[in-house]
Amino acid sequence: MLNPAERSALHRALEIAAHPAVAYGPNPRVGCVLLDREGTVLAEGYHRGAGTPHAEADALNHARTRALAGTAPRLHGATAVVTLEPCTHTGRTGPCAQALIDAGVGRVVVARRDPNPVAAGGVQLLREAGLEVDLDIPADLAAAAGALNRGWEHGLHHARPLVTMKLALTLDGRAATADGTSRWITGEAARQEVHDLRTTCDSVLIGTGTARADSPSLTARSSDGSLRPRQPVRAVMGTGVFPPLPTPDGAGEAIALRTRDPSAALEDLFARGLRHVLLEGGPSLAAAFLHYGLVDELIVHLAPTLLGAGRSATGDLGISTLADRLDLDLVDSTPLTSSDGRTDLRLTLRPRAA
Repeated sequence: MLNPAERSALHRALEIAAHPAVAYGPNPRVGCVLLDREGTVLAEGYHRGAGTPHAEADALNHARTRALAGTAPRLHGATAVVTLEPCTHTGRTGPCAQALIDAGVGRVVVARRDPNPVAAGGVQLLREAGLEVDLDIPADLAAAAGALNRGWEHGLHHARPLVTMKLALTLDGRAATADGTSRWITGEAARQEVHDLRTTCDSVLIGTGTARADSPSLTARSSDGSLRPRQPVRAVMGTGVFPPLPTPDGAGEAIALRTRDPSAALEDLFARGLRHVLLEGGPSLAAAFLHYGLVDELIVHLAPTLLGAGRSATGDLGISTLADRLDLDLVDSTPLTSSDGRTDLRLTLRPRAA
C-alpha cells in the first residue's frame, strides 16, 4: 500500500510522463520520481522519445548530478515510483530494472505492468535482486497510468492505431445544414475540447471532401488561439484532389494517404510510428471506418439544436434492417457548458462487442 509521499510522487510521475513537449508514437510515455527513506524527492525523470534515456535512468542521472559531494549514498535504500514496469530490454538504452538495482534502490512502486513481451519482466528481476516491489496502486492512479499509453498498448495488441472518431451533432443527427454550413453547431466549450482531443492523439485524419469543403488547419490551439507545444500529424485520406491544408508556423506535419481503404490508411499511419488517430470527418470516411469495424471509440458532442434537414454525420452503413444495427455502449456522458451559458453534451461510446 502506498504511503502519502509515494501517492504524491505517483501523481507527479504521471504528470511529467505526459509532458507536452514529448511526442507520441511507438514508444510509451513513462515518468519516474525518486524518494529518499524519509519520503523527500531526490529527483524525477521522464522518457523523451526513442534513443533518449528511459524515465528511471533520467531520474537517476538527475539525482547523481544534483547530489552534493558526499551525499550520493542517499540513493541507497531509495524508493523509485514509476508509471510503467521498469524494462529488462537492452536496445539503444540499457535495462531500467538493472539500473535501479545497481543504484542501490530498495523499493519500487509500479503503477502498471509492461504489456510488451520484449521489455517485460522487470518486477521479477527486481524482486529476485531483493528489492521490494509494490503493485497495490489506488484505482484512480492505476486508471491514469493505463490511459497514459492507450494508443501504444493498442498497437502492441492489434498492430494498428487506436481510432477515436469525433462527431458534432444536433439532436436530430445533423452535422451540417442543408447548405453545408456547420460553424458552429456546438458551443465554445465543446469546440475547445476538440483541441484538447487533438493534443492526446498522434494524428488527425479527414477525407479529401472535408479538406476541399472546409480547408481546416487541424491544429491544436489554446483558448487564446496560440498553438500548443504538441501538434498532431495532419492526414488527408482519399484519391480526390484537395488544396494544401493551411500550415501556420508550429503546425504538425501534413501528409496525404492516397487510398480509400481504411485498413490501408491505418497501416500507413502505423508504419510511420503513429499509434492514436482522431477521425474528424467527413460522413463517407466515418461510414467506411464504422462499416469495417475500425472505430474503437466515439466522442459525440451533442448540441441542443434541431435543423430538420441537412447533412448526416455518417454516410450509408449498409444497414437495411433493425437487426443489423450498429449498437454502441455508453461509457460516459458529461455536460459541456460554455461561457455564454450554452450547454452541449459529450457522449463517450464504444462499439458493442459482437
